[in-house]
This record gives sequence, structure tokens and C-alpha cells, in this order.
Amino acid sequence: MIKKLLIGSVLLAGLSQIATAQTKLTKGLWRGALKTTSGNEIPFNFEVSGTGKQQVAIINSTEHFKVPEVTGKGDSVFIKMPLFDSEFRLKQDAAGLKGQYIRHLGEKDVAMEFAATPNTPYRFFKDTEKPKYNVSGRWSAIFGEGDSRDTTVGEFKQTGAKVTGTFLTTTGDYRYLEGVVNGNKLYLSCFDGGHAFLFTANITDDNTLADGKFYAGISGKETWTAVRNENAKLPDAYSLAALKPGYKKLAFNFKDIEGKPVSLDDQRFKNKVVIVQILGSWCPNCMDETAYMVNYYKKYHSRGVEVVGLAYERTTDFAKSQRTLAQLKTRFDIKYPLLITGYTNNKVETAKSLPMLTKVVGFPTTIIIDKSGDVRKIHTGFSGPGTGEHYTEFISEFEKLTDDLLAEKAL
Repeated sequence: MIKKLLIGSVLLAGLSQIATAQTKLTKGLWRGALKTTSGNEIPFNFEVSGTGKQQVAIINSTEHFKVPEVTGKGDSVFIKMPLFDSEFRLKQDAAGLKGQYIRHLGEKDVAMEFAATPNTPYRFFKDTEKPKYNVSGRWSAIFGEGDSRDTTVGEFKQTGAKVTGTFLTTTGDYRYLEGVVNGNKLYLSCFDGGHAFLFTANITDDNTLADGKFYAGISGKETWTAVRNENAKLPDAYSLAALKPGYKKLAFNFKDIEGKPVSLDDQRFKNKVVIVQILGSWCPNCMDETAYMVNYYKKYHSRGVEVVGLAYERTTDFAKSQRTLAQLKTRFDIKYPLLITGYTNNKVETAKSLPMLTKVVGFPTTIIIDKSGDVRKIHTGFSGPGTGEHYTEFISEFEKLTDDLLAEKAL
């Protein structure tokens, strides 16, 4: 999890069937916008293609994701997100689409107003002022104030007025951001089905972003500033969590999706390198890690590696967690076990479930266990494919560590 104010994201795209002729949508690029309680719009683009079975793709920079459930009745359009337990309930008229984006949380629903117009390829402005500055490069950014201050690293690429990039944090990244420099102001946004972000800032000179505002979801809001710093970096992700003194091993006993208890004492984990994912189906960074971990498991399972996911959902209700995790399992074709811990995503609750850990800093957290059952490393967060070289560097490092552990003999 990036921050508690986040409404929670994997970006959406791909093949989606419009179920009835009455709901056929205009082909081409659309502009959609979610409205926050402060009145600000969080814009994004999506594309409709096809004639019989139309296709819908929601676009953020270079990444698209499938939306497998799009149905219609009369002038109504219903779009169910494949992850994050969210959906759109819309009406179509001559101007486009209007309605609500609804997130089903543990004990309540949260809805945002939504509207979309066809034949609208721009994201923020139809016409932009000539950029006065170029924000390409690395920035040291501070979000929030006082005790809530959070240091991040912004990395951007600007071509003309268009800007893409992300913010890296100690617990992950803000995934694929896209926007513009309009005169002396920066605008970035993202919608991925779980997260809706808007970043604005004044560019006061070549090296300073000031008066920043960050809007997340329906009501989240923070201030931020940044200074250009090509040497900006975050703390080592392996240094943020550890075992308490006197502990060498991890222990748990939770039920899988079918209700069968699973423990690290089970035979399948004996003399194996074991990767334990601390995750949640609500967490977009966890989805990025899961997408990678599925392929990692295919590559290393036959060589003696096991993976197990410990899910911390927004509710302690087993049946609700079972439903959302079944969707996750199907979405990514996960072959390793996903366990329902019965604890929520509150990090204090998460830590209670694994009392041998000093703390759980964020989601995802990945625990690497050697063939002897000893915890060798704990990695906090996950820098996904939206972070470019940071993603490829992690994969190289993580798989080198796996190769080294596989080469060791169990004690």
C-alpha cells in the first residue's frame, strides 16, 4: 500500500464486450473524468474499438489492462472491474456517459461522480500553453507536513508538453502517471481501477516544483513540493523490516481459498526456498508483484522454490475475502496457494498475525526463506514496471538471490 489515503490500483485495458446494440459506444478515444469532493477532476483516457464485440481499453501512459465484464441494458452500461472490487454504473446519452464509479470496501461503498465524452483524445486540456520548463529527470519530493511527511523520488520524462513518469516511495510506486506541462504548471493523473490520482504543481524555475497538490480518490488531499536532484534515492528496501531478536524463522497457520489449513511446516515447503508474499487484493503494487511472481514461480518452481501469498483484506469476513481472492487467482492464473489470514490491512493487525516481525511497513512485503527454513531477507514494497530500470534491477537482484539460495545445502 502506498498511503492510507489512497483509494487503493493494476491499470485497466484490453478486450471488453459491449453486451447489447443499445449500448454500442462511439469508436475512438474518449476522455473520462472522476470528480472529487473538492470539485477537482481526475481525468484519464480510454479507447473503444470493434464493431460487433466492441473493445474497451483504459489508458495510462504505455500500460493497458483487461476489463472482462462490460454489460448493457437499454441506455445503461455496467463495467465491473476485474480487481479491487469496484465498478462503473453509467447512463449513455448524446453527450457520452454519466454515472458513478463505485468502490466496495469492507463495510461500506464509496462512489465518485463520473462523466466521459467520445472523440476526445486529450487528457487535461484541448489546447495547452507552450511549456516554460522541462521537468525531465529525477526529483526529491516531500508529501505532507509534520509527522505525516513522506519523502519520495519523482522520475519524469517530458516530450513537448506531454509528461510521463511516477513517484517512488518506500512501499512501492504511484504506477503509470501521465499528464502535461501547461505554461508553468505541471498536471499528472492516473486511474487504474483501484487508485485515482491527480497531481498539480507550479514550476517556479528549472529546479523547483512548488505549491503542489495531491488528490487521491474521492476526498484524499495532501500538499507536496519537490526539488531537482539527480542523486535522490530511497532507503534500502531490505532494511525497513526484520525479525525480532531471538527469531530465525517465520511461522503461521492460515486457511487457503478452499478452507484448507496451510503451514510452513507442511511437507511441500520442506528443504525448499520459500517466498512469502504479504499482500492484499485491494493493493495495486501487490498486483504488480503478483504479475511478476506468477512468472517467477513458473521459472523456479521445478528447481525447488515455493511461493505462498498471505492475504490481508479490508474485511475479516472469510466469504468476502474468499470471493475477492478467487477473482485475483483467476485474473493472474496463480498456481501457488493464497491464504486468507483473517486479519485486515491495518498494519498493526498485520503485525499481530506475524509476531516474530519487528513491524510491517507496507504492502506488499516479501519474505525470503532458505532451504533450512530460516528467514534470510525481508523486502518492503515493490517497484513495478512503471518504474522502468528500477523494476528490471529488482528482478535481476531478486533472481540472483534465488539462484544463490538454491545453490546452498539445507542444514
